[in-house]
Amino acid sequence: ISVKSSNKDPEAAAGEEGDEKPPKEEPWKTTLKTTMVHVEATEFRGREVSLWDLLHSRYIPEENRRELLELYEAGELSLEQVRTVVTTIVTRMAAAERAEPVSGSRAEPKAAEAEPTPLDGD
Repeated sequence: ISVKSSNKDPEAAAGEEGDEKPPKEEPWKTTLKTTMVHVEATEFRGREVSLWDLLHSRYIPEENRRELLELYEAGELSLEQVRTVVTTIVTRMAAAERAEPVSGSRAEPKAAEAEPTPLDGD
């Protein structure tokens, strides 16, 4: 039996692994992995990215990702709705990241410029 199973195992294991992966993946997951979108976030700029990759990027908080995946899997959100929500979140988060360092560095010069103005007026 062990000889037979060891003879069959490599083939069976290879066949099972190959056979299991596509059916094992849910159709909704495959759809998210094959649906490509374009977003203007630094690391994604200039190329299309799958919704799956965007959902698992640093721009989507884990709690939001879970909720979106659950709603999509349950059929409560359409693919277009998921696309809209994900691209909106990523775009806003990326914009906020770009704005933070800029507004932080601009705040100091504005404060410095604001101080001499009242002094000049005095």
